[in-house]
Amino acid sequence: MKNRQAVASVSLDADNLWSYKRTHGDADWVDRPSYLMALAGRMQEFFSAHQIKPSVMVVGSDAAAADGPDFVSALLEMGCEVGNHSFEHEPWLHLYSPQQLRDELKRTEDAIVAAGAPKPRGFRAPGFSMSPDLMRALVELDYDYDASVLATWIGPLARQYYLRTNKDLTAEEREQRKGLFGALSDVALPNKGFAWKAAGNDGRPIMLTEIPVTVFPMARVPMHASYVIYLSGYSMPVAKAYVKASLTACRLTGTEPSLLLHPLDLLDAGDAPGLQFFPGMNLSLARKREVLDLILTEMKAHYTVLNLAEHARATALRATAERHIDVLNRGRE
Repeated sequence: MKNRQAVASVSLDADNLWSYKRTHGDADWVDRPSYLMALAGRMQEFFSAHQIKPSVMVVGSDAAAADGPDFVSALLEMGCEVGNHSFEHEPWLHLYSPQQLRDELKRTEDAIVAAGAPKPRGFRAPGFSMSPDLMRALVELDYDYDASVLATWIGPLARQYYLRTNKDLTAEEREQRKGLFGALSDVALPNKGFAWKAAGNDGRPIMLTEIPVTVFPMARVPMHASYVIYLSGYSMPVAKAYVKASLTACRLTGTEPSLLLHPLDLLDAGDAPGLQFFPGMNLSLARKREVLDLILTEMKAHYTVLNLAEHARATALRATAERHIDVLNRGRE
């Protein structure tokens, strides 16, 4: 029977076609090709079927683009929370200066508000490129939560694979991407909601709630939707068993899962031309939908599914009291 006190959350990072091309090193990203309105239609169909209103982390330059207000309006009509996903979607925010980070966050806020949404209350860094300076900036700008932690050891391996298979990247681009997908030390971060602690202007501690992207408890391997869809390309029974095992492990460890989706989980190769390199893009939309239906059905059977802001509010007091990390004592990633 579902424990009504146990909560989970669902979010989607609205990474656009151009941002994937840019990270991959494709020169035509500068034309800013977009699939956002196609994505909005797929989201409406999928999330309404499951009666879920997720958080959607929006890139500021997309909110400011020609189709930005229409996309943001579609999200609001679905009842989604609109969060901040940086302005230029550069997965090397850990290289930004404190002032650059504040400017990036504020510029995105302004674009999202101009597109018709409320000021964002939460943030997720592209490529999980977090840093102590980023956490301080979020506190200074009065954010309620961050969702940039992915506490897995897989990230550095994924980065090496990415760099090895993208041979056309320049030396500068390789340097920028050397922190892509997080640091090995991230595996030691909590897999449950916790609080970052920083000193305020008056010296008193200020807390920022963190809702990590949940990984398989103990094994610390990814369990977000893109990873499971990729597994299904090898074996659907294995993917189904993985979903059930990971959510069982969450229940046994008291982990309240936060599920991350990406646009390509809801799109096929026809919707996103030029992204054939991305894992899972050889799969049909029907296969992806089968995996996503399974994940959300299993989550809803055991948890009350919320958006990130609601999840953060539900865990903030407990996280502050029980689990906090002094951001000032963590070095740059």
